[in-house]
Amino acid sequence: EFMEDQKYQDEEDLPEKLDSFKNKYAEFDLNDQGEIDMMGLKRMMEKLGVPKTHLEMKKMISEVTGGCSDTINYRDFVKMMLGKRSAVLKLVMMFEDKANGASCKPEGPPPKRDLTSLP
Repeated sequence: EFMEDQKYQDEEDLPEKLDSFKNKYAEFDLNDQGEIDMMGLKRMMEKLGVPKTHLEMKKMISEVTGGCSDTINYRDFVKMMLGKRSAVLKLVMMFEDKANGASCKPEGPPPKRDLTSLP
């Protein structure tokens, strides 16, 4: 479906991305019903080291599904990953960076600054 969609024709490495998305989706589909529910999202957030409250997770699911469902189906998940940068996508990407060993924070103490470098 996404391979033929004109909207995603310019997407680089689309087959590889879709395969990667399928693996990530399956990892958090806890009940094997083809949907990521509140518990699956909770597990994803905990694995990222960013536990969220019930209300925050409801907001995230609502953002992805457009408010019409309390679970994230595969189509919504792929649209989210290929579409605009949403809060959930940022967290999933952060998860991928952690899994690859990438560090978001610079190592060591901050560089020394003097008064002339301040705005």
